[in-house]
Amino acid sequence: MKRLKIDDVAKATGLTKRTIRYYEEIGLIKPPARSDGGTRLYTEEEIEQLKQIIAAREVLGFSLQELQHFLSLKEKIAAHRAELLQTADHEKRRELEQIAAGLRQQIAMLDEKMKKMETLKQELKQMEQRVNTILQEGREE
Repeated sequence: MKRLKIDDVAKATGLTKRTIRYYEEIGLIKPPARSDGGTRLYTEEEIEQLKQIIAAREVLGFSLQELQHFLSLKEKIAAHRAELLQTADHEKRRELEQIAAGLRQQIAMLDEKMKKMETLKQELKQMEQRVNTILQEGREE
């Protein structure tokens, strides 16, 4: 398995080394393996996780706190899935129902953001059309 140093990860993701270390510190990513000399060594999977975090921040406008919550939900779901399939643990079921409710809220929030983004996109298109019309009228003179 190929492992990359933090410099290579920074280049691949566009993040600074400091940001990558900070994400590790606050738990957005798990600490990577280290070489005998203590150098962080990242897998392709860890780089993809960083890219997903970047996309969630940039495209969806998630805060770091929202990202932490989202990632913890993913881990809880994975942990509970196997347990729930093997047992009829009502406590686990209730927790999963709460997670499902939280996910529905997140989806609703994203739907609302997407509607607002679409409205803004339409307004920008209309502005562009007006500017293009003005430019065309200016050429005709």
